[in-house]
Amino acid sequence: MASGSTDQLLKINSRRQLSYTCKKLIKFSRHIAGRIHMPDTAHQLQQIYMAGFELKTFDRFPKCVGVVRDDCIALLVPGPDGLQMLGTPGWQIGEVMGVLTEVGGRQVFQAKTEMVEATPERLEKLRQFREELQNLMRTSH
Repeated sequence: MASGSTDQLLKINSRRQLSYTCKKLIKFSRHIAGRIHMPDTAHQLQQIYMAGFELKTFDRFPKCVGVVRDDCIALLVPGPDGLQMLGTPGWQIGEVMGVLTEVGGRQVFQAKTEMVEATPERLEKLRQFREELQNLMRTSH
């Protein structure tokens, strides 16, 4: 993809795409962790997928997998203890992730110039999303 172009979000909607993404993550995991024993990232992704989360890849972040449910989104990367979240989960705004911030004294999810109000309902959804995803990553080692 040419530099300066917008990121393209690709849905992982088949076993073949899921397998390909898992293989990319496993290869990267081995690269950063050497030959030490690591949790099986493919198994972790499978458990996350089976729990009803959608998996996505990003051209701009080839070593990350996006995990989405109910408009909440998190980026996962392989680490020495298996998959881990990169940064803080946010809110999906179109094809990008809005981060929680404050504008004019009110909380919003913002992605560049686009904003979505951070209502108590959305904040609770995001809290539950983060908690369930963290639990899945811990228990699927």
